[in-house]
Amino acid sequence: MTRLILFNKPYDVLSQFTDAGERATLARFGLPAHVYPAGRLDRDSEGLLILTDDGRMQARIADPRHGLSKTYLVQVEGAPADADLDPLRRGLVLRDGPTLPAQARLIAPPALWPRDPPVRVRQSVPDRWLEITIREGRNRQVRRMTAAAGFPTLRLVRWSIGDWSLEGLAPGDWREAPARPSPDHGGGKAPGDGARPAPGGGRADGAGIRRSA
Repeated sequence: MTRLILFNKPYDVLSQFTDAGERATLARFGLPAHVYPAGRLDRDSEGLLILTDDGRMQARIADPRHGLSKTYLVQVEGAPADADLDPLRRGLVLRDGPTLPAQARLIAPPALWPRDPPVRVRQSVPDRWLEITIREGRNRQVRRMTAAAGFPTLRLVRWSIGDWSLEGLAPGDWREAPARPSPDHGGGKAPGDGARPAPGGGRADGAGIRRSA
């Protein structure tokens, strides 16, 4: 039977199980054997990483041709107004070509866990939170999009992929999910809309969440 794992990848962790150096990898989180990431999440980004032992499921999730939505909570430097997000909604031209139109909106600061280490913010420069949904998967795409729009990314958390979301998972925690094709209705509530990730600690709970020690 296909296994599908939803994992909340912490900041400064590689989306792989081995590393030639001493950087943190997925190997330290007690994930099941023989599951592998469906796509990647940059070392300096946080949030949802899906792992599976099924190659076809892995391709369906990771390959942008299948068009699964990916929703990110993004802290940016500056104070964009709603109209400043129009370039994201229309599509931007990056060095590797134009992007597809994204969904983008301003949100209240979400109820996320503190990042370790904390984000460095300049007291003299305001910051805002955005929710951005794309259906592509280029290298560091969201960061490059916000920079092109004039608002560099300070923190980036992937909240959902299709209808699979981080809801209830603290950093380093994971749970199994039904390995069925996601209907892609939007990935559940983001914490800016009232959902809150579970606190860390312990091993497992009644919802099947495996917690980092």
